[in-house]
Amino acid sequence: MLAMVLESPGTPLRELDWPKPKPGPGQILLRVHACGVCRTDLHVVDGELTQPKLPLVPGHEIVGTVVEKGEGAGEFRIGERVGVPWLGFTCGRCKYCLVGRENLCDFARFTGYNIDGGYAEYTLADERYCFPLPATYSDAEAAPLHCAGLIGYRALVMAGDARRLGLYGFGAAAHIIAQVACHQGREVYAFTRAGDTAGQQFARGLGAVWAGDSETRPPSELDAAIIFAPVGSLVPTALRAVSKGGIVVCAGIHMSDIPSFPYELLWGERSVRSVANLTRRDGREFLKLAPLVPVRTQVQTFGLQDANKALTNLRSGQIEGAAVLLANSQAR
Repeated sequence: MLAMVLESPGTPLRELDWPKPKPGPGQILLRVHACGVCRTDLHVVDGELTQPKLPLVPGHEIVGTVVEKGEGAGEFRIGERVGVPWLGFTCGRCKYCLVGRENLCDFARFTGYNIDGGYAEYTLADERYCFPLPATYSDAEAAPLHCAGLIGYRALVMAGDARRLGLYGFGAAAHIIAQVACHQGREVYAFTRAGDTAGQQFARGLGAVWAGDSETRPPSELDAAIIFAPVGSLVPTALRAVSKGGIVVCAGIHMSDIPSFPYELLWGERSVRSVANLTRRDGREFLKLAPLVPVRTQVQTFGLQDANKALTNLRSGQIEGAAVLLANSQAR
């Protein structure tokens, strides 16, 4: 099968003829139709996440159909369309798994990081970590729901019942969660890179009541802020923007160093917290909610063999919404 493979961090993916995998017990083999290109993939490819299996097939926002099942796999039918997220395995026995916090499992394995992912014509997945997909979404539209949507949803839940919500970094996750937040009756304030007037217009078109650059104070104090951009200096910036008792949620898996800041910014019972991975419960809840909003993902599609171009465009901020790879129509 065709696969785009990372052989060494900091190098372009290589287009290789890769062995087609065979499902083991509890696994399903999927013919990949679409795979989202996530900022986490950039962190893996660029070497900012430092422990990938190598060589590696990246990609963890996967939409595909079941073509073969391993022994004991009975959750999905042959031909059924399913989604595969970042969380690919948990032990079920550690202190985190036993209290419903499997996202913190000490022995977790992640799709497109410890497990080969969806930048290929076929991929394997543990069926326990796959989701049935709403029929209302095309393959390309459904792909970003599996990380941008799920991590964004978990971050939104952590923001509590904040009425005025700031979103720092208006990319794939923010463009999804802005729609959910507006559906819930919240006011969304969108923050972009300086000069990104197109991104600000995009945010307003999705319901944001205000949009500006990240160094500009919003017209009203925020009750909470979610930081999607991997920029540590945004933490004190967001703390300045939230009111007393406000929450700043860091939603990325990687962030540049957070600069020192005066305690005064944190005082007043403001809090800063991070989001780590996702749970299967998050997936079930969000994929049930998304078509009710309804969330409309805006995607820019690329052929599988153009994965490096998609990553480059994402790295340079040239993607509005989400980037998605479409596997070859004639998968071998």
